[in-house]
Amino acid sequence: MANSSNHYEILEISSKASQFEIKQAYRRLAKRHHPDRNPEADSHEQITQINAAYEVLGDPSQRRFYDQTLSYGRVAAGQAAPSAQRQQRASTAQKQYRQRQTGRESDEHLRRWTNQIYQPIIRTIAQILKPLKSQLNELAADPFDDELLAGFQTYLDDCRSDLQRAQKLFSSLPNPSNVASVAAQLYYCLNQVGDGIDELERFVSCYDEHYLHTGQELFRIAAGLRREAQAAMREVK
Repeated sequence: MANSSNHYEILEISSKASQFEIKQAYRRLAKRHHPDRNPEADSHEQITQINAAYEVLGDPSQRRFYDQTLSYGRVAAGQAAPSAQRQQRASTAQKQYRQRQTGRESDEHLRRWTNQIYQPIIRTIAQILKPLKSQLNELAADPFDDELLAGFQTYLDDCRSDLQRAQKLFSSLPNPSNVASVAAQLYYCLNQVGDGIDELERFVSCYDEHYLHTGQELFRIAAGLRREAQAAMREVK
């Protein structure tokens, strides 16, 4: 299970499982791998994966979005994909986006997608990513201070709300085929942002700085994907 990249595989259930079955599976595995019952060296990693999988699949809205990521060949949440693998998935996504379009895309379609989807999402991603450095600097004064932690949690709550709006917006209008690569980069960027928020929120509950470092790295990857999307957009004729 430690090398599994699929939340359903981690919880040992079918992707068609009901919410009740998901909850049952989580309780069974959490009990089996609890450190008090299973002192093996990798038990901490296993329970961490189980908790992460249940956090997504146990929430119907997060589960729906996760299922969408699986349909586009998304691998493990929180894993920084090598460039070659990311390019391969982007190529696959391009083909799928093109299949959703029939015939030649009009200039009006491109204009609408650019103004209503691309530009707002690019701005929202920046709004989420840019404050992280200053937020961490403030938190560094005393990571255990309740007031500082509350402020950091408020920032993460705002990030989560902005991300959900961006995800909903992304799905509201099919992209023109000639910006499929741009859409693919935005798609993976939003995934990395979501994974980063998850990691940062785990720090608030356990004070393990590993989650801060992982969250920062995922935000850094998201910033790179955002730049790639902007570069690809500039190439659109």
